[in-house]
Amino acid sequence: MKILVINCGSSSLKYQLINMDNEMCLAQGLVERIGIEGSTLTQKVEGREKYIIKQSMQDHKDAIELVLNTLVDEINGVINSVDEISAVGHRVVHGGEFYSSSVLIDEKVMQALEECSKLAPLHNPPNIIGINACKALMPSTPMVAVFDTAFHQTMPEHAYIYPLPYELYENNKIRKYGFHGTSHKYVSQVASEMLEKNINDLKIVSCHLGNGASLAAIKGGKSIETSMGFTPLAGIAMGTRSGNIDPAIIAYMMEELDLSVEEVTNILNKKSGVLGISGISSDFRDLWAAAETDRRAKLALDVFHYKIRGFICNYAGVLGGVDCIIFTAGIGENSSKAREACCEGLEFLGVKIDKEKNNTFGKAVDISDKDSKVRVLVIPTNEELMIARDTKEIVNA
Repeated sequence: MKILVINCGSSSLKYQLINMDNEMCLAQGLVERIGIEGSTLTQKVEGREKYIIKQSMQDHKDAIELVLNTLVDEINGVINSVDEISAVGHRVVHGGEFYSSSVLIDEKVMQALEECSKLAPLHNPPNIIGINACKALMPSTPMVAVFDTAFHQTMPEHAYIYPLPYELYENNKIRKYGFHGTSHKYVSQVASEMLEKNINDLKIVSCHLGNGASLAAIKGGKSIETSMGFTPLAGIAMGTRSGNIDPAIIAYMMEELDLSVEEVTNILNKKSGVLGISGISSDFRDLWAAAETDRRAKLALDVFHYKIRGFICNYAGVLGGVDCIIFTAGIGENSSKAREACCEGLEFLGVKIDKEKNNTFGKAVDISDKDSKVRVLVIPTNEELMIARDTKEIVNA
């Protein structure tokens, strides 16, 4: 069984074709600058050189058509016919309260996705465009929606309700939703395998640390709290996002600086976080390089790590203890310095890492010291495989 995983952005598209008989990735690729001059497709296949196509693509339908043609190309392809693709799994950012798990796409689902677009105006519309493009090109192939928000739908009401007039939740669905759910779900399952313990018996703090970052408290395999909120802007300081701030700052900025809602939103999403503090970069590698001599670069890193430690401690209380802490995503998987800084001062929780074991990059490993009461794991995330697994399960059912 071969499953195509699609992740559509506003002008980009990521894809993987996965053979679910052995869960091996047959091909993966990225289409960039859709609808913009200089459109490019780059495909990678294990053991081959990168295959790059520069070709005009007016919309996502053009992009997906080129992806399918590339997958069946006589020289650079990996399958003989599009008919070999059993199903398509689509990453969808927001499922609102409609869906607490992945779902086979039909007209009712499409209506729900449209309804959720007002909650994720930057993300859901491209996701919907990608689904419609695939349906047009592959009308008889089953399609499955896998939601970033679904994993967090198990949060108790007291965790997701904001202390605002309750009517805002009832009428406008203003509540915490959480994101990165597919990643948190995947790494928690891998942690269970690594620790050789039933996931139902584990209390996990999962740290998805990339340019966008979030933490999740996972108890018995279910999310009971997470750092992102109504939007992915909430939580810890990130690459360019502010994370949690005093909400009165927004009104103050608008009045004092004569800014519009859109201008303030742009600042909070694209000019804040470690970029805003450092004034240098949102790339943590640049900040580490500058931190020895640049005070603001060091400050930005200190804020990032401080916020993470605070959430870990908070979630230890929410969970009633911690069995393991997981580091994943770009920074979590590849920065030994970041992991060490995030665990610094957590000895009182029973957290102690082995610096030699911590000197690892991009592979699954237990970096706990032998005396650590809490296991600290590095686990590379694989959202595409999680999407493919859900898709396979739903299509087979």
